Amino acid sequence: MSRLPRSFATLLIVVAMILTAAALVYPVAKSAGAYRSAPVSEDQGVTQTPTGPLTAQDRDFVKRVRLAGLWEIPAGRMALAKGTSPEVKMAGQHLVQGHTDLDKAVLTADQTLNLEVPSEPSAQQQGWLKQLDAAQGADFDEQFANILRSAHGQVFAVVAQVRASTQNSTVRDLATTANGTVLDHMNVLEGTGLVKFDKLAPLPTGSVAPSASATPAPAGSTHY
Repeated sequence: MSRLPRSFATLLIVVAMILTAAALVYPVAKSAGAYRSAPVSEDQGVTQTPTGPLTAQDRDFVKRVRLAGLWEIPAGRMALAKGTSPEVKMAGQHLVQGHTDLDKAVLTADQTLNLEVPSEPSAQQQGWLKQLDAAQGADFDEQFANILRSAHGQVFAVVAQVRASTQNSTVRDLATTANGTVLDHMNVLEGTGLVKFDKLAPLPTGSVAPSASATPAPAGSTHY
């Protein structure tokens, strides 16, 4: 059998090298494409993101923080306009400023994690806003302090759970920021002197992270 011309043998070697390189690159490219996945839905399990694995609890938490700002900022503005005491007005100012800043952090996290977050309050939250809007004078002050304090107490427990367990650095940073914001708001709401601690809504039995669509009920309510 005659030997192949040197130029043809060289060509075969080059082709083999190209095919080998392509075989090595393809899985990497495929993996990178999967990494930049489409927005995830809440029924999915753990997904990979640029800042670590993202669990269903992580996604629920980001959504809850967004929902909190969507109704607590308007509630804070009502307190500034309708509150009858300096303490209620101060609480309203803290809610507006705190959730405005926190909302910016949520939207940044949303882009990093490729999530879709709510754009308006839940039906229940809208009901609370209507309830506060209809209240006047001392009745408004009392409802504002107790509804908002009850909601913050619920969210505070969720923040602690997520901060302690998440493996995603973006979610961890958001939880750290949210922890300070929620604690500040609890303090100023309690500072109104109107919070009825014996009537604050308890945590849902057997759940440390209630669904974002089932936000905390106001004081005195048994519905979640």
